[in-house]
Amino acid sequence: MPEAKIAVIGGTGLYEIEGMTDVEAVNVATPFGDPSDTIMIGAVEGTSVAFLPRHGQGHKIAPNELPQRANIYALKSLGIEWIIAINSCGSFKEELKPRDLVVPDQVIDRTKGRVSTFFGNGLVGHIPFAEPFCPNLANVLYEAARESGANVHRGGTFIAMEGPQFSTKAESRLYKSWGADIIGMTIMPEAKLAREAEMCYATLACVTDYHSWHDDLDEVRIEEIIAILNQNMDRAKNIIKLAAASIPEKRSCLCVNALENALITDQERIPDNVKKDLNLLIGKYIS
Repeated sequence: MPEAKIAVIGGTGLYEIEGMTDVEAVNVATPFGDPSDTIMIGAVEGTSVAFLPRHGQGHKIAPNELPQRANIYALKSLGIEWIIAINSCGSFKEELKPRDLVVPDQVIDRTKGRVSTFFGNGLVGHIPFAEPFCPNLANVLYEAARESGANVHRGGTFIAMEGPQFSTKAESRLYKSWGADIIGMTIMPEAKLAREAEMCYATLACVTDYHSWHDDLDEVRIEEIIAILNQNMDRAKNIIKLAAASIPEKRSCLCVNALENALITDQERIPDNVKKDLNLLIGKYIS
């Protein structure tokens, strides 16, 4: 089976990476079901990259239905160490305009119906998550976006909402009052699961609208969002190529050993089926 160290999880409007060569299609079975779609592995500017369309080809999976555990587990099984996530988002700040890009450094998780951990069923794990995005990978993404000529902002708080509906005005104004910068539906529990899998994860968030807080603008129209989104995805494809060529060979961040002191359960009491299913994640810590 082909392997890669870098993966791209494509969001709405990003279903392939242009210019990827020597492409192989890989279907991965996981203990958590099938991932969103077939994973494509190929060369991008001479670097091996795996690509997974988050919503599946044709955009057939809603944000609240995504098989997030299967997606992250499948990428981990292919040897992935770095995950570049592409997300669309609404903005709570005047200066974060539609068509701008944001590389956030914080998140507030407002999802409510999603399984957000690999652990449970007899194994307790508590990962550190104060810094939810890998700072090293986030810096690579930011510099690649700057090099591409995009109007990109470094830092900010991402509200992860449940969806699939957009927010009410009251919700939007509440999040703005919290000091949040952007909002979207797909970053959680993806980032949490990537940390549990000891993978570096960062997102390039593409602003499509001002959400529903802005009194001087009309209500968000989906057709306008889609038009801006498509423009953002064209930029994202170029940034992915630049970022893939700049990711370091070896990792030096805390993501690498996130589980080192996180597993609480006595090893002898961990159920055998849980050890088997999670061996890919915990094998180096369980004797």
